[in-house]
Parts: sequence; structure tokens; C-alpha cells
Amino acid sequence: KKLLLIDSIQSTKLIKAKRSKEIESTMSRPDYTNDDRFDGLFLQIAHQTQGIEPLLDTLFSFLRRKSDFFSPPGGGDAQKGSEAAIAKVNEVVKKHADIYLAEKRREEEEKLKKQKLRREAAEAKKKKAAAAAAAEKSKEENTAGVIEMGADGFDISNDEPPLSKPAAAKVAADKMDDPTTPATNTEQNKTDGKDDDKQEKHEEEEEEEEDNSPPPIGNGGTIDGKYVWTQTLQELTINIPLPENTRGRDLNVIISKKHLKVGFAKTKNEFIVNDDLTKPIIVDDSLWTIEDGSRLVLTLQKSNQMEWWDAPCQTDFPKINIQKVQPENSNLSDLDGETRQTVEKMMFDQRQKALGLPTVDEQKKLDILEKFKASHPEMDFSNAKIN
Repeated sequence: KKLLLIDSIQSTKLIKAKRSKEIESTMSRPDYTNDDRFDGLFLQIAHQTQGIEPLLDTLFSFLRRKSDFFSPPGGGDAQKGSEAAIAKVNEVVKKHADIYLAEKRREEEEKLKKQKLRREAAEAKKKKAAAAAAAEKSKEENTAGVIEMGADGFDISNDEPPLSKPAAAKVAADKMDDPTTPATNTEQNKTDGKDDDKQEKHEEEEEEEEDNSPPPIGNGGTIDGKYVWTQTLQELTINIPLPENTRGRDLNVIISKKHLKVGFAKTKNEFIVNDDLTKPIIVDDSLWTIEDGSRLVLTLQKSNQMEWWDAPCQTDFPKINIQKVQPENSNLSDLDGETRQTVEKMMFDQRQKALGLPTVDEQKKLDILEKFKASHPEMDFSNAKIN
């Protein structure tokens, strides 16, 4: 019995240790569905390949040439191995599509919630103003019904107070003057002019206050016949519709600091867009891709990341009212997790640069290079120039 008890205790300890290791492994494993550690590397690859399809070709070419992703387990049927690889890709794509749709649903729900709160605030403001107007009107009506009686018992509600002798003499002298003299008319015209200016200004202010149009979608708009655009404080995104099955080599896209050109390679002198940008951009951090073979997506990084644009290009119309733009969170504690990580990374990179040390992205590249060197000891890197 003692031996059985000892075996049971040892088995229990082994099971607990195994479960503890499994829990630790699960907790230490990063969430690869939202992993931004390799964004810098992928952005460089995307900038060089200039298109979604070439980017995916590069990824699957690596898996085909440098891994057993397409190989069947145990060296079995190659067809089954390929089918398993395709199934795994479809599984991962569906997972990220579901994540994307869930994020869009949350964004739409938050947007509707904000719109509802704004409508409720506007209605409450109108009700408050109407109540104040009704109270004022009621006060005037009550005041109008009051009759003031003099010492002699007569109604003196509309009587003017008696004037002193000097004041009475001045009034008599004014009555003797001609009320239509040029000086009097000039003063009257000036007064009327000032009153007109005040009235126009008041009407303009009322029009601005009555502008209850919703904020621009995505803080951007639509330029008819050209593109749809959105923006954040950091970057501006332009979506240009293209013919079906358009490829990167079919386009002629030139992004400069203050100018943008987009056209087709076969028509060099004709452009979809050929205009000066509203404000300067950072060319090295801007890129373009073709999505679904029918849409060109340009991502332009703003030079000044503390201001909004009313349009991508100077001649674009209509321009949005930047007063209607929904401002982003400015306090670090108010930011969502992903944006907060980005801001903290930027702050860390600035400190690293000030100390002459590598940034997060630079350190990741160095780590990848060291791992590659360790995996290929047969290769000589002594004379290699690494950018």
C-alpha cells in the first residue's frame, strides 16, 4: 500500500509539472496575429516588390526553396503535401479575414455610438435653448400686464420720467433744429452701416453654428473621377480604381516630396493624377501597392504629423472642413494598445538615436543577420557589405 501511495504521489507531481510547463509555454508565446516586430522588414520588401502579388510570391518562394512547407510528412505523396500546404494557407488567411471583419465591426459600432452621442447632445442643446426662449417670452408677457399707478391714481406705466430744467431746455433746442440736416443723415447712415455689418456677421456665425453635417468618413473624402482618400495625423491613404488584372509594371507612379504623378506606362504623357500635394511628405516612408488587381493604394507619410489635410492635392475639389475632423487620442494612456505600442516604440527609438545606439528595427535586422550567419557557417561574410 505504501508503494502504491508513493507511485500515486509521484504521478500527481509529474502531471502537475507537465501542466505547469504547458501553461508557461502558452503564456510566453507571443500573439503572432498582431505581431509588429517585423513590420520594418516587411515594409522594405513591399517597397521593393511594389505589389501584393509579388510580395506573396517572394514569401512562398522562400517557403518552397528553403523549407519543407510543401513536402509531405515522412516523404509521402507530393500531391497530398501540396494539398495540406494549401489548406494551411487557407486556414491562416480565413483567420486574419475574420480578425479584420471583427475590427471593422467594432469601428463601425464605435462610430455609430459617437454619432448617437453627438445627436443627443445637439437635441439637448436645442431643447435647452427652446426652454430658455419660452421662459423669456413668459416673463415678457407677465411684465406687459403690470399697471403702474401714480400718486393721483392715473396709469403712468408708459410715462417718461420728468426731465430736469437743463435737460428740458436741451430737448426743446433739439426739436427746433431741422432733423434732416446732412450731418444728421451722415450719422444715421454710419449707424445703419454698422448695424448691417453686425447683422451680416451674426448671420454668418449662425450659419456656422447650424452646420450639423457629419464628420468626413475616414477624415477624408472622394474626388470624383479620381480617387477616394482617408487620413490620420501620421499618413494619408489614396485609393485609385484601376482596370481589372492591372499589374505593377503597367503603371507609372512617381512620388516626390511635393508632387504626385500616377498614370499608365503605355501612355506616358497622360496621367490619372499629376498635381502638387497640399503639403510635403516623407518620400522614403511612402509606398504604393496594387490590391485585388483593380485598385492602386498609395500610402503617403506626412512630413508634419501634427496637422490635418483638407485634400491630397492642391487643385482637388471638394475640400473637407478640417474643423469637422475627428481628432485622434493625444494622451498616451487614452490610446489603443496597438497605437500606444507604436508611440512608445517611436519614443524609444529617439532615445536610442540620441545615445548612438540601434533602433528597434535596426536591432531586429542585426539579430536576423546574426541568426543567418549562425545557420550558414560555411559562408564567408568578412567582405560582405550589409545595408
